[in-house]
Amino acid sequence: MSPESILAITGAVVAIGGATVILMRKLPKRIKTTHYRRKWRELQRMCGNKQTWPDAIVGADKLLDDVLKKRRKPGKKMGERMVAAQKSFTNNDAIWKAHKLADHIAHSEEEVKLKEDDVKDSLVAFREALRDLGAI
Repeated sequence: MSPESILAITGAVVAIGGATVILMRKLPKRIKTTHYRRKWRELQRMCGNKQTWPDAIVGADKLLDDVLKKRRKPGKKMGERMVAAQKSFTNNDAIWKAHKLADHIAHSEEEVKLKEDDVKDSLVAFREALRDLGAI
């Protein structure tokens, strides 16, 4: 075999390998639904006590952010990742409202008083978003 042929074959192998690596990085990671279902059940148990409602909402928000990262949605912050994923959500407005409530709770200096309906609506929105992304 001539040196040119060897060089051409080596170049083709390197190009194919590089293209494969790039494609693999672009594809979303496989989501382990059992992990997310278990986490979701833990969050649901928190709903039995009013004292843990804020933790349940913030935890659901973090869980969604984790799934968005696993699905390789671009963005440095969760809001940017949610914008990238908004076509995946069946109820985009509800998930944004839930995220804003979680953000308010997480960044509030004082205890946030929550209404039962707001908690239910937020958790339903988070659950639906997690289903839309194939996590639960």
